[in-house]
Amino acid sequence: MNQDTQDNFFKSTVLGHPAGLFVLFFTEMWERFSFYGMRVLLILFLTASVSGVNPGWGWNAENAGALYGTYALLLYITPIFGGIIADRYIGYSWAVVVGSIIMTLGHVAMFLDTPFMLYLGLGLLVIGTGFFKPNMTSILSEMYKAFPEKKDGAYTIFYMGVNAGAFFGMMLCGYLASNLGWRWGFGLAGVFMLLGTLQFWMAKPLFGGIGDVPSKEKREAAVAKSRLLNDPDDKPNPFTTIDYALIVFSTVIGLLYAFNDPLSKIGGINLFPFTVNGLDGSIFVILVGLLLFLYLVISRLLRYTTVVRDRMIAVIVFAFFTIFFWMSFEQAASSLVLFARDNVDRSLEGTSLTVFNSINTLLTVVPLIIISVVLFLLAKQTWKKITISNIVLAITFLMVWGISIWMLNNEFSKEASEIDPSWFSILNSFFIIALASTVSKLWDSKYNPPASAKYGLGLIIMAIGFGLLAYGSYGISTGVKVSMIWLVLAYLFHTIGELFLSPVGLSYVSKLVPARMVAFMFGMWYLAIAIGSKLAAVLGGQIENITNTYSLSTFFLIFTVVPSVAGLIVIALNPLMKKLMHGVK
Repeated sequence: MNQDTQDNFFKSTVLGHPAGLFVLFFTEMWERFSFYGMRVLLILFLTASVSGVNPGWGWNAENAGALYGTYALLLYITPIFGGIIADRYIGYSWAVVVGSIIMTLGHVAMFLDTPFMLYLGLGLLVIGTGFFKPNMTSILSEMYKAFPEKKDGAYTIFYMGVNAGAFFGMMLCGYLASNLGWRWGFGLAGVFMLLGTLQFWMAKPLFGGIGDVPSKEKREAAVAKSRLLNDPDDKPNPFTTIDYALIVFSTVIGLLYAFNDPLSKIGGINLFPFTVNGLDGSIFVILVGLLLFLYLVISRLLRYTTVVRDRMIAVIVFAFFTIFFWMSFEQAASSLVLFARDNVDRSLEGTSLTVFNSINTLLTVVPLIIISVVLFLLAKQTWKKITISNIVLAITFLMVWGISIWMLNNEFSKEASEIDPSWFSILNSFFIIALASTVSKLWDSKYNPPASAKYGLGLIIMAIGFGLLAYGSYGISTGVKVSMIWLVLAYLFHTIGELFLSPVGLSYVSKLVPARMVAFMFGMWYLAIAIGSKLAAVLGGQIENITNTYSLSTFFLIFTVVPSVAGLIVIALNPLMKKLMHGVK
């Protein structure tokens, strides 16, 4: 988009930013609403008793973790391919729309509530996320090309949309699932995914050529410019036939291993029914895949110039420690929701119920008022240009207000109640919204620590959250429940840890890697998160086995000790990391 067009683009502003940013804000908000609304229900649904008022599938935690883990892993793999398809063939805007439609169909399939439809729905959600996830941020980045000074603020606003969507998705989908049935929770996620898609597509006149397929000439010019800015001596390092072969083999092996986990545990279908020197076939195969992948990475690194090679090694070191973070943090999707359901005293009556309902009302109504004001400001600026998009947005908010008022009224009418297990999951989003600006100011102050220290502190602070859970659950016997304060404090420390580590990692990928390798290294980064998410679900699925064999406290100690050790190691590596980064701060 040329300079004149971008200047015009910034004439229609809301809170100092182009109106298009807030269209993206709401699109991402409804996508995160649907994603987190479904995510918080899946493990609860799979492990719920087959009998009772709200029956589920009656699976054990291990089998549920195996299915969810493969689903979570694939969610971080498919965006690599979705980004390539958008960049080369269909453009970012169409990729977002295609992804949104596929995800909507996935939620519809899950609403139909049969085993086949649930598996189909999860598959569609994985494919749709592959198109959607990488391309929203690509549109945002393209919008601010000529205004880099405004980009940080734009990403902050966008990130608030992410967390607002997660907050309301987990709260409202969880409440509907608990009070009306699982399918209504899954179905509500789909409704907002569809409406979010409509409002984005109808707002296309705001974006002009942003999000269209970039020409080959533009891509090559951008790469050349970036190479001059980063390292003029950097030489191209094209993929060889052997490189492509290693990528294919390691990818196929990884995917087969991921699918074999739920297939063997749930369906009794083992893709690797053999042993090698006493080693289980699946473990042997994945070790082979990891060795092939390591050979690919090392062989490519050796072909770069010294500075580029060192900086990419730094990224890989950070990515490695990212695995330990997400392996622990993503317990929020598996073991922590089961812990909240089975081991936390969630019963309320009298004064405690009144206090909770008052807090829950503030948590629900205040954000809704703030976002409704933003919606009004957006409509005021863009009503004539994108009338239908504004109408769709208004409908979505009337629905959210209606469901929220129904929920709050329903809870205030009760003399005794239990907090839904899914409710605790909203605390992460709430704490991010409450604390993100404080942590951001810390990085802008004289107390801004180096990257390794931020990384290590993020791991250690998150581990403290699990340490509190280990302490709170220490010595409890079967049937005894712990105070909910331990879970609230755990989510607080997990969120602070996330704020220390997660934004830092993504930032350093973009700072350290040459432009022509950014896509590949972001792929490496998401692969690390994918591995961490899969490990999280596999280990989280062991909560019942470890609790029965040892204790619940022992289970949480695993996620206290391992990230703490990883955090101390990465802090100790700070001198080496500074050397590898060659001046990048």
